[in-house]
Amino acid sequence: MLEASKINSLKKWRSVLILICSLACTLTSSAQFKPHYVNMTEVGGLFGRVVYNIPWSVPVQQRVENRLSLTLQTFNGVQLKPRMAVGLTTGLDWYQSALLMPVAAGIRYDLAKSKNNVTLLGMLDAGYGFQWLHADATGYKTDGGMMISPGLGLKFGLKSGSALVLSLSYKRQHAKSTEPLGWGEIEKWENRVYNRMAVRFGFVF
Repeated sequence: MLEASKINSLKKWRSVLILICSLACTLTSSAQFKPHYVNMTEVGGLFGRVVYNIPWSVPVQQRVENRLSLTLQTFNGVQLKPRMAVGLTTGLDWYQSALLMPVAAGIRYDLAKSKNNVTLLGMLDAGYGFQWLHADATGYKTDGGMMISPGLGLKFGLKSGSALVLSLSYKRQHAKSTEPLGWGEIEKWENRVYNRMAVRFGFVF
């Protein structure tokens, strides 16, 4: 009976030691991680469809067309945790009738990582699209608006420590266009909502 109790006691102490070692390893790895600067710069296309009224058509008729626009984007932030980075996202979006510069708060989170150093990345940006670089035609005035863009990406790790990234995201951008007045018109404006799928390729370092 005494031997059995000693064996049980040793097993309990062994379990406690294993738990302590595991916690120590976790705390050590967390202590070793230091927040650092991270950059993700991408270029790609904004894909979408637009519906608009055909001018002077009676009765009013609408036309549907595909749209493809160039987009540039850069995320500059801090890697706060091994899997999470937060920062500022800026860029340029060339829509057909507006050049907007989004400025947004952004987060990048590693959802999963394979043995081949390929990481599934979650992304979210929310902010405002400014018209600072847009040039209006005579009589027109373009204003930016709120934007939000959630997405997913794949990071392909390189030996240098940097990575290639391929991302797919949804982008919703609000804007407003004030247009020249016609005969008898008091005001004339158009609220626009750009709903686009963004496909981008870039680098992370």
